Order: sequence, then structure tokens, then C-alpha cells
Amino acid sequence: MQGKLTFTSKQITGIAVLLALVIVLQAVGGTVSIGPVQLNFTLIPLVLGAIIFGPWVGALLGFASGVVVLIQVIMGMVPFYALIWANDPIVTFLTCVLKTTVAGFLSGLVYNMLKEKKAVLAVFVASAIVPVVNTALFILGCLCMTNSVYAMANGTNVIVFILVSLVTFNFFIELAINLILAPTLHKVLKYIKI
Repeated sequence: MQGKLTFTSKQITGIAVLLALVIVLQAVGGTVSIGPVQLNFTLIPLVLGAIIFGPWVGALLGFASGVVVLIQVIMGMVPFYALIWANDPIVTFLTCVLKTTVAGFLSGLVYNMLKEKKAVLAVFVASAIVPVVNTALFILGCLCMTNSVYAMANGTNVIVFILVSLVTFNFFIELAINLILAPTLHKVLKYIKI
């Protein structure tokens, strides 16, 4: 039957390890805050899962990451999170859960499409897709959270505030981290033969 997802016990173990890593990194140690900017190292195991196990595993890992972020948002762990949850809970929920889920799925999908032609290029493109899609959907979510973003912008142009204060530094650092670490880790994992 085509399209059926089946995994060996070794693959299930690998997926479980990546899932645990995503949850732990997102919950306690994978995010480094620098002012309002949050650098997210959770994207690395997400990319690896998408590359090694495919788009549905990438989506699962992204969903898990999004759920942890949503819990952090609801708990108000960052002042901006408390504000967006209070003003726009539905859009906040959708943004938190969908941005990494879609990013993980697309990363695996694009990797699968490119891997036969150029395997190295496929790894780099898949590694870049996660922070690009994650950031793009975050920007879209912010544009839909008008009350929260206007309150944080404090008179500044909203687009400028989103791009400069919330996205720019964060995006470029996450992109660089993914482009450096994910291909390197993938090469190591190839030798392990998951």
C-alpha cells in the first residue's frame, strides 16, 4: 500500500530521541534570549528528523516544538508572549503550532525532492527552509496580531518593528546555525546509519 508510514524499531528509537531532544531543548535549554530576540536551537533536531525520516516526522517534531512554545506562551514566560496571548489567543495558538509544523514538513519534502539530484544541496536547502518558513509564518502571525504588535511597537511602524525588533537578528542567527550544524550532524548520523 503506497503512502503508508512504516518504521523499523531502530528508526522509531531515532525519532523518539529527536522528539525528546526537541521537547527538552524547547522547554529548558534550546532557546537563548537576547532582549526580545530568542535564538532557537530546537530547529536543528527538527531539520535532522525531516532529512533522515521524511516530511511527516519533520512535521511531528515541529508540532511538538510548537506545543512547547504554546505552553510557554500561555504561562507568560516572556513579556511579549503574555501580551500576544492576552490580546490574540487564537492567532497566537495557530502561529505557535503551525509555524514549526509547516517548516518541518516542507524541509523534509524539499529534501526528498532534491536528494537524488544533489544530496549536499538538498541538505543545505532543507536546513535553510526551517528558519525561513518558521520566520515567515511568525511574521504573518504578528501581522494578524494587530493589538499585541501595535502595543509593543509603541508608535513605531509595525512592519519596521516586526522586522527589526522581532525578526532580523533572530532569523539570521538561526539560519546560520542551521546551515552550519544541520549538514554536519547529518553527515555524522549517516555513519551511524539510522
